[in-house]
Amino acid sequence: MNTPFYLIDVFGQTPFSGNPLPVIFGANESTPQEMQTITRWFNMSETAFVFPPTVAGADYRVRIFTLEREMPFAGHPTLGSCCAWLKSGGKPRRGDLIVQQCGAGLVPIRHVNGELAFAAPPLLRSGPVEADELAELALFLGVDRTDIVDATWADNGPGWVVAMLPSAERVLNLSPKATHPTRMDVGVVGVHPAGAVSKYELRAFFTDQHGNVREDPVTGSLNASVAQWLFATRRERHGYVASQGSRVGRAGRIQLSQDENGQVWVGGKTMLISEGELREGRP
Repeated sequence: MNTPFYLIDVFGQTPFSGNPLPVIFGANESTPQEMQTITRWFNMSETAFVFPPTVAGADYRVRIFTLEREMPFAGHPTLGSCCAWLKSGGKPRRGDLIVQQCGAGLVPIRHVNGELAFAAPPLLRSGPVEADELAELALFLGVDRTDIVDATWADNGPGWVVAMLPSAERVLNLSPKATHPTRMDVGVVGVHPAGAVSKYELRAFFTDQHGNVREDPVTGSLNASVAQWLFATRRERHGYVASQGSRVGRAGRIQLSQDENGQVWVGGKTMLISEGELREGRP
């Protein structure tokens, strides 16, 4: 049986400028190992598998795999899966509000003016980074400890630890290690000069299943947790735009806002690039 799939560009300003996401439907009989195999074959940062929901209140259910493991939540797969679900004919039960079921629970997604935005889920881990972990972080990034203005745990599923550098320029000039012996999910943020198109520049680095350090083009989960940190520390009081991906040839733009209830929303453009079928559907 052939399996439908969609290829979605998430957070890009034009086609092929954001983070690509394969979204696969109808893999109901596939095992986690088979879904992991498919994910590694696509060789993108994540692949999403969409199923009917199993809890009341959800419109659909998604399982998200990286090259190394399954994750309870990730940002660009959330928007990309929602885009694909809508393109496949999915009808939200609540008008412009879609509810995604995933390992992190139920995630609301707003559909406004043709763009999608998800509600940032609660952090699983937050707070200061210990001295030994901070030293490892500096070594991983190839910077001096004093170059890190501030750091925090900002884990909403993938495991993010975030370092703030003095400027966006310093973020763009980073050259982290090529390999690392333990799993790392590191976000880096720096502010642009006044008047720039975006207020912040972000980069995201992670180790794959072989210990190689890779850079994610545009990362919704990281932007979500960084925004929660910036709003909580009063560095930000209003909405802002972040950029990500220029060092890997992308032009990601992420819209971050906080509503009157303190909920952080993460949005951006999603574009259908291709659709088709996987022959047989299983490895």
